[in-house]
Amino acid sequence: MTITTPAPSPEVLQRKARKAALGSFVGTAIEWYDFFIYGTAAALVLGPQFFPGTSELAGTLAAFATLAVGFVARPIGGIVMGHFGDRVGRKSMLVTSLLLMGFATVAIGLLPNYAAIGVAAPILLVALRFVQGLGVGGEWGGAVLVATENAPAGKRGLYGAAPQIGVPAGVLLANLVFLPLTAVLDDAAFADWGWRVPFLLSAALVGVAMWIRLGLEESADFEKSRDAAGDVKLPLAEVLVKHWKTVLLAGGTFVATNGIAYAYMVYVLKYGEKELGFDKSTMLFLLIASCPFWMAGMAISAYKSDIVGRRRVYIVSSIALVIVAALFFPLMDTAILPVMLVAMIALGFVLGACAGPQSALFAELFPAHIRYSGASLGYQIGAILGGGLAPIVATSLFAAFGTSLAVTAYFVLIALVSLISILLLRHPHDPSVAVAPSHRSEQEVA
Repeated sequence: MTITTPAPSPEVLQRKARKAALGSFVGTAIEWYDFFIYGTAAALVLGPQFFPGTSELAGTLAAFATLAVGFVARPIGGIVMGHFGDRVGRKSMLVTSLLLMGFATVAIGLLPNYAAIGVAAPILLVALRFVQGLGVGGEWGGAVLVATENAPAGKRGLYGAAPQIGVPAGVLLANLVFLPLTAVLDDAAFADWGWRVPFLLSAALVGVAMWIRLGLEESADFEKSRDAAGDVKLPLAEVLVKHWKTVLLAGGTFVATNGIAYAYMVYVLKYGEKELGFDKSTMLFLLIASCPFWMAGMAISAYKSDIVGRRRVYIVSSIALVIVAALFFPLMDTAILPVMLVAMIALGFVLGACAGPQSALFAELFPAHIRYSGASLGYQIGAILGGGLAPIVATSLFAAFGTSLAVTAYFVLIALVSLISILLLRHPHDPSVAVAPSHRSEQEVA
């Protein structure tokens, strides 16, 4: 006698989808809070704390270099967790990534500086930053798949925006923690202990995210793919052999979104303080004020991508990014606060518009049985070439040429790279196609 299991009711599926979206949003926001507080600290204080005895420029570059170490680790985390995420499950890798990130972040908050333990301090800082990179490298792919694979039919773009919105939410949270510290503490107290507070607060935030994530369930897409493709021992190998062009172009679409975003979140803090003469609190306020518009751009473009198609929304947003990238520093250089705020809001909104459809776009490029590996690898390639290098490149260009026009040229260049990549990347135009069964060949997807 055959026993059939009744299909879940629409109400049950809807609750599962909402729970998955919430879990991916909260966990991603906290993981990126951890990742971003390092970037903020690198811009504000880590240079003299861990790289003393150098010029201010050299100390800033060294601090930003340790920021880049996290990006070097990210593809490793993406590859390892992508492998096990495709073979074992999305949920277990999301829990692992959260634990790695939380451990490393709290440890940085407790790490003695150069004056206390000498050269061991920067070495340990780099090592912990590497662990942070491993954690966040496996985070994005898993969070995106949990949200999109559990989404209702026709709403992958909208639900996939949940982990994307978690990124600016993490930035907002990080800077909301830093803002009162920089406003209340003098420079000596902030350098002595104040900068450590956001890192130590991570312990409580990770506990909340862990509680939510432990209650997540695997998607039907994953369960079916595990049964259908159980003989695939190395998902990454299949990605590299059959889908390498897709991976490279997907990474290219993300170079500008990630690179300009990191310069906007990290380099601009230092630029506004050193070159424009504003204090730390003012620059943090501008960034905080622009974050809701960043999130709004994500939500709107993700929603539209379910209606008119991912690729079309991504192309229009990428064209807008080229334009805004060309105008951003000329507006900032006016040193007029309302004008600077408009520049920050405009850039934040357009960056969000580019990122909104990305979750569903990347997930739909790969069959379910290699989706974690493929989406993670494409994302992390873009992250290394974009965000990992942007603060260093921007600082070096300004130091070499003495003008923000050099940084503007860099912004426009990488924005054009991403625009060309999305124009070359083949993807279904009709969102109704995008929610069809996931076991399609690359040729069908293209």
